[in-house]
Amino acid sequence: MAAAATKQVDEQQASSLHDIARVTGEVRGLAAEKTRRIQQVTGQMRILALNAMIEATRAGEYGRGFSVVAQEVRSVGSEIEGVAKELEAHLTQRILELQNQVECLAAEAQGERLVDLSLNAIELIDRNLFERTCDVRWWATDSAVVDCAREPDQAAVDYACRRLGVILDAYTVYLDLWLCDLDGNVIANARPDRYGVIGRNVAQESWFRSAVDLPSGDDYAVGSVGTQRELNSGQALTYCASVRENGEVHGAPLGVLAVHFDWEPQARAIVDGVRIAPEERDMTRVMLVDADHRVIASSDGQGILSERLRLRTNNRRSGHYREADGTTIAFHATPGYETYAGLGWFGVIMRSPG
Repeated sequence: MAAAATKQVDEQQASSLHDIARVTGEVRGLAAEKTRRIQQVTGQMRILALNAMIEATRAGEYGRGFSVVAQEVRSVGSEIEGVAKELEAHLTQRILELQNQVECLAAEAQGERLVDLSLNAIELIDRNLFERTCDVRWWATDSAVVDCAREPDQAAVDYACRRLGVILDAYTVYLDLWLCDLDGNVIANARPDRYGVIGRNVAQESWFRSAVDLPSGDDYAVGSVGTQRELNSGQALTYCASVRENGEVHGAPLGVLAVHFDWEPQARAIVDGVRIAPEERDMTRVMLVDADHRVIASSDGQGILSERLRLRTNNRRSGHYREADGTTIAFHATPGYETYAGLGWFGVIMRSPG
């Protein structure tokens, strides 16, 4: 509740600053308009004074007094015109300075709000992925998984597949769960009727190579977000834990359990769920990027797994800056969650100029 209230105050502050900048611009225009009107009036006075002097000259001796008055009128008109020009120059400059300061404050407030929203996005995915690390380490101790890894005969494989299927039915955020031996051969999976992966060798997969060397059952390994050909080219993020003798933390390693997180719908829910005002949504792009600044989720659906941002963090964990075209870019590095340190990812928001 407090975070929501703070966010609302920030949004109201940014809106107020934009309103002040708009009103200041209107005042600047009004001042310029009125000083131009004064100059027009003084110009008319000079013309009248000139005409009066001409007529006074024609009148000769009788128009001499009127000529003096006309000359004074002309002098006053010139003085008023000088004051008007000076007023316009000084007032315009001061209002312009004020307008620039207000616009800077508004841009800073907007940038800080976008940084907060970037943090919100990366925090949500961190919390989600923390649970994945807990799942894989817990399920790796399941007796059906341990028994199958120790002796993968047909009965053990069938039972492990059924057991993994029961787990997957309760946890719908996964595409599949794979049990692999220490050579990288898939010996059981949760959805054998959908994904015929038993017998496939995954020894060259980065996540398997990391997992097979894990020092204990308390540790986990993770790959990169990518399309998994064996899972109908679905986007997956794979977490792994070692399966150990008797399910003990420091038991002898028997195999590797890999859980394939169904990345695309979960990530889309994160970037679509960031609270962007409806009138700002078309000009705002919310993204998650990995440690190499590769786009792994985007609210506009563009560039996913193919685009690499030129994100200028300058070794900062969070911040915002403006591109030459007026686009504001805000970012925040993964803060991690509880025992999950994160993967070096960033939440990023790009706001085009309105």
